[in-house]
Amino acid sequence: MARRRLLTREALARHYEPSVDDREITRHFTLSQDDFDLIATRRGDASRLGFAMVMLYMRWPGRVLESGETPPASILSFVARQLDLSPGLWSHYGRRDETRRSHLAHLMKRYGYRTFDRSAFHDMTGFAMPIAHHVTQPSRMAAILIDEMRRRSILLPSVTVIEALVRRARQQADHLVHDVLAGGLPPETRCRLDKILERRGDRSASWLSWLRNPPLSPAARNILRLLERLEYVRSLNLDSARATTIPRVAFDRLSEEAARITPQHLAELRSSRRYAILVAAGVRLEEVLTDATLTMMDKLLGSMMRRAEHRIRDKAIVTMRSLQAQLRLLTTSCRHLIEARDQGVDSLSSITGIDWPRLQDAIGRAETLTAPETIDRTAELINRHRSLRPAIGPFLNAFQFQGGRTVQGLLKAVQIIGDLYRTGKRRLPDSCPIRFIPPSWHSFVRPEGTVIRQAYELCVLTQLRERLRAGDIWVTESRQYRAFDTYLLPEATFAAMRAQGPLPLAINATADTFLSQRRAALETALNRVTALARKGELSQVRLDAHGLVISPLKAITPPAVEDLRRAAYDRLPRIKITDLLLEVDRWTGFTDCFTHRRSSRVADDKNALLTVILADGINLGLTRMADTCQGATLRQLAHLHDWHISETGYAEALGRMVAAHRGLPLASLWGDGTSSSSDGQLFHAGGRGAAISDINARNGSEPGVSFYTHISDQYDPFSTRVIAATAGEAPYVLDGLLYHANGLSIEEHYTDTGGASDHVFGLMPFFGYRFAPRIRDLKERRLRLFPDQSPGDLLSGMAGDPINTNHIVAHWDDLLRLVTSIRSGTVTASAMLRKLGSYPRQNGLAVALREVGRIERSIFMLDWIQDLDLRRRTQAGLNKGEARNALARALFFNQLGELRDRRFENQAYRASGLNLLVAAVILWNTRYLQSAITTLGISDDLARHIAPLGWEHIALTGDYRWNVDEQPEVGALRPLRVPASLLVA
Repeated sequence: MARRRLLTREALARHYEPSVDDREITRHFTLSQDDFDLIATRRGDASRLGFAMVMLYMRWPGRVLESGETPPASILSFVARQLDLSPGLWSHYGRRDETRRSHLAHLMKRYGYRTFDRSAFHDMTGFAMPIAHHVTQPSRMAAILIDEMRRRSILLPSVTVIEALVRRARQQADHLVHDVLAGGLPPETRCRLDKILERRGDRSASWLSWLRNPPLSPAARNILRLLERLEYVRSLNLDSARATTIPRVAFDRLSEEAARITPQHLAELRSSRRYAILVAAGVRLEEVLTDATLTMMDKLLGSMMRRAEHRIRDKAIVTMRSLQAQLRLLTTSCRHLIEARDQGVDSLSSITGIDWPRLQDAIGRAETLTAPETIDRTAELINRHRSLRPAIGPFLNAFQFQGGRTVQGLLKAVQIIGDLYRTGKRRLPDSCPIRFIPPSWHSFVRPEGTVIRQAYELCVLTQLRERLRAGDIWVTESRQYRAFDTYLLPEATFAAMRAQGPLPLAINATADTFLSQRRAALETALNRVTALARKGELSQVRLDAHGLVISPLKAITPPAVEDLRRAAYDRLPRIKITDLLLEVDRWTGFTDCFTHRRSSRVADDKNALLTVILADGINLGLTRMADTCQGATLRQLAHLHDWHISETGYAEALGRMVAAHRGLPLASLWGDGTSSSSDGQLFHAGGRGAAISDINARNGSEPGVSFYTHISDQYDPFSTRVIAATAGEAPYVLDGLLYHANGLSIEEHYTDTGGASDHVFGLMPFFGYRFAPRIRDLKERRLRLFPDQSPGDLLSGMAGDPINTNHIVAHWDDLLRLVTSIRSGTVTASAMLRKLGSYPRQNGLAVALREVGRIERSIFMLDWIQDLDLRRRTQAGLNKGEARNALARALFFNQLGELRDRRFENQAYRASGLNLLVAAVILWNTRYLQSAITTLGISDDLARHIAPLGWEHIALTGDYRWNVDEQPEVGALRPLRVPASLLVA
């Protein structure tokens, strides 16, 4: 079988063929005086022109001008003009190849160039081998090698030789990684690793398959199943420090390969590679299973709390009905007592209207029904202790929980409970720690001074859950639940960065300078709002002694736009979604971004790759797609999805589409790409996936997840990610702004109320973003001023406690270290915001960031009141996001629009596939709308209101066929449709 090509001459054309751009020609083909002198030594005009071209090609692009090759006409003319010669002389030079070879040998000797020989191959392999650990794309590796050969004055060999060089460097890099990672493994460890590939007793699945497919639904029995797998991985006795002996990217690549390669294929590999992959799998599985177990306990406790709340709600309804019956008896009896008093009856025995036994029974029932613990969530949670009890001991004993001084009491309690389950004891010791117990738990844990074990255990678990989330308790083997400080840049590194120069932040001032600037901005905003309010000049805002009233915004879209939008879309060709993707791929080549995870090759069958992407984007799934799409088998699609689909690939493909869309003239009418909005879109979980999805308190009790998407003012959906339905949106606002590779320079960002928090407000200015959320009930929010600032009489009702400036100053360096860590990619903004928001008694850094955020929010509130244009921009930005969500809902139509996949990774692929599909529709619509708008003669002022989000002309259902032969010619578009009314006329 022929070996698959990694590189082609077409892929490296820009390295071998000189650019014909005028600036590039001037840069590389301008002759110096020394060059003129040397060229003048040649005899004959044709010889001088040929000599010059051989010399210039040797310098750039750094290769031999081949026999019979004619340089581009523009380059040949440029060089000939400098020599005052005719370009036509080149045909005379090419007649004698001996002359060309003689010139080449003379020039190589004079300037120190050498040909690419066996020695150069060895040298360049040694140079490329360490780079191959980090660079996996063959074309990128080839570009690095070509640049280095130019630097070393080595004439470029053929593309075939470059490909062989890349292959050899990658092979040596792989062999080195395998030898280092699996080197020194004891024989018994190798035997245990080999056993992973065997079947589990009489079961068909191997041990490796069992480890790679843990249960995901939160339940006590599944925690035990996770711990069983974790114990098996630990029994392999693999030192996690082995992962640090090779580059991190190389380890991640091996662990990803281990997650996808079949046990049968793995068993056939050579021993060093097989053991290296298994070591990577074991180290990563310990980390993954640790996180999965801790997360499942977190989710299980959360679901128990929700069930307890539902039980309380149901019980409250029953209690109210029972109380009503007792209250009727009590009110009747009390009425008789009042009447007897009014009639002067002194003896209770003389009152005949009261049924004393029933009254006594009713009072007893009422006392029982009104007891606090019968309607408290904590009491209901304690009642569910039995369902969790089998997992408590194994869970606490499976991990070594660590933390700082403030949580030592809780850690001691964890150890005590773990010892009880390990030893089989039933009673808690007399001196168990209780200082960590929240006030709401005291009456349940120590009702009469004695600690109740069930309540104590559940209190410890709930507090452990909160401390793990915050990061002040951690597990060493975990990746998700690490110590808070390990997420940040090391203090020594941060100190060196500050000493070397300005930090990569928009704010590099000292705390005093920053506070002075923000104080002046706040003072200016206060004065301006007050002055405008007194003059009655606040646009659509009333601010007076009665309070603040902001009128709803009025629509400013011209009435004629809807008819014009319909006319433009009527002109668009009717197209199938498959043909649309083929056309967009021809424009952008986005399928080239989905390279093989190990070899970095592009997919051989692009139609099958598009089928896989479409299956993600329309939520059809591979099984049903294989049934629907002709010519694609489930095995083929599954292989492509496992080895070619990745978040990196989706991100690069999205970047190509965004870049292509931004270059269209119509896109510039919608915005300049400097503002954006973000919003979450809930997708319910159905089928088996419902068991592991979170409940969204804001959108009802049905389980699901949210796709949180950022969209620019040009309608480009440049970022998306999956978040838990129960999670707040605010921590993820910055992720989309900071971690995209689409060339956008966002300056202003909009969200709704769910995306706004004081911590987000506090981080935004450090990265140079203006944050403009649409906050619900703005008049209920408090203005936070500096200690000696006065809000004035009009704003006094909105003023709250003053800013704690001393706290900001005291923690300013910690703030800079935090934001620098986020900017440098050491940690994501969402991870930090989630942890800072998890502290029940917020730490100094969280409080300092909150105080900065309150300053920024106060300035924003005053800007919002006085700036009508800001309110309109925010509304327009959010409207674009909501319209994009409607398109996404229409595309994600299969399986009732529900997510039925259990794995977060696959849910992320669905989100990314959907967003890529949305971007493709937007790009296609924009190009054809541009043509339709020009045909209809619609002015720019009206065209800017026509959004590229329609889908009525796109066939989303039916057989998914890839009609490659029916695509338009390169550079051409499909003909626009002519409406039937015009045809009749």
